[in-house]
Amino acid sequence: MPRTTKRSGGPDSQADAIEDLYAWGVTDGLPVVPPTLRRVEKAIAASGGAADDLIALVPPNYGRATVEKIAVNAVMAGCRPEYMPVVIAGVEAMCEEAFDLHGVSATTNFSSPLFIINGPVRKALDVNCGTGVFGPGWRANATIGRALRLIAVNLGGARPGVISMSTMGHPGRYTYCIGENEEENPWEPLHVEHGFAPSDSTVAAFAGDAPQGVYDHRSRTAEDLLTTIARSLEVIWHHKATALGDTVIVLSPEHARTIAGDGWSKAEIQRFLWERLRKPVKDLLPGKDGGEGLPEHVVARFPNPERNETLIPKFRAPEHLKILVAGGTAGRFSAVIPGWTFPNGSNLVIKTIHIRA
Repeated sequence: MPRTTKRSGGPDSQADAIEDLYAWGVTDGLPVVPPTLRRVEKAIAASGGAADDLIALVPPNYGRATVEKIAVNAVMAGCRPEYMPVVIAGVEAMCEEAFDLHGVSATTNFSSPLFIINGPVRKALDVNCGTGVFGPGWRANATIGRALRLIAVNLGGARPGVISMSTMGHPGRYTYCIGENEEENPWEPLHVEHGFAPSDSTVAAFAGDAPQGVYDHRSRTAEDLLTTIARSLEVIWHHKATALGDTVIVLSPEHARTIAGDGWSKAEIQRFLWERLRKPVKDLLPGKDGGEGLPEHVVARFPNPERNETLIPKFRAPEHLKILVAGGTAGRFSAVIPGWTFPNGSNLVIKTIHIRA
């Protein structure tokens, strides 16, 4: 973890500082902003805390995420000082035991922390919640997500090929941060559903794979559209995977309007998808229609498994299907984001963003 640099000269000096940061191994492969003393002090001041305030210990190395160290990484990521309360709340969320950053960081799976911002702070900081929500073009999304990833690496030790052993990885390991499009959401937004007030600003941490697109331009009823979404959810991990945990479904505003227009609640959506994604034991046997299937010790619990019709759910409970609305108002596309669920998995964690008055 670099200390603040005193370089403040012209372009050559700045270029040298960037090269120093590469040499110290604290970048994500892209150039970072040199964390000069002045820049870091401004970030600390915007946090509302003291430099040595300890926010969390970051797994798996349990590095000390003080306000100052968070500020250094936020500066390197390109954050504006006013983003600091969001970054701090993100650190708190991903370091909760329920999130299991240790497992997420060390897994060979694809997952990376996705941060979902809710509440008034979205507008105050110009967080993208609409068109191209997972893409580039918004400083808040890009740099907040990048800062949190740098913190996971520089303070938590999740270095690619050292601790972070993901076989494939995914682009969200550079930055993965969106806002919910609450203005286009016909239901309660994510944070309100989880017990926060509409006026609260929050950030949720979710260990997710890359978004998988769901295309459905023709369905005009909730049941037809949700059947399409269920078929996309069916292939998460693989078509016979069971006992999965938290998974995010990002409905576009057009798809959300179709479903809500038929009077469906979030709970009804969750229950419908959960029920549709159950399969009988006989269709989940290892080696049948693909090598994966129920573990042998689970199969052994059922009499005559080759003919057994007992339904096994893909997800442990309907509540594990987390539904939010984001993206542009034009286009009948949605996305599903598989979660990290092995062995017991990572759970979505939401923290309040404390904005300095």
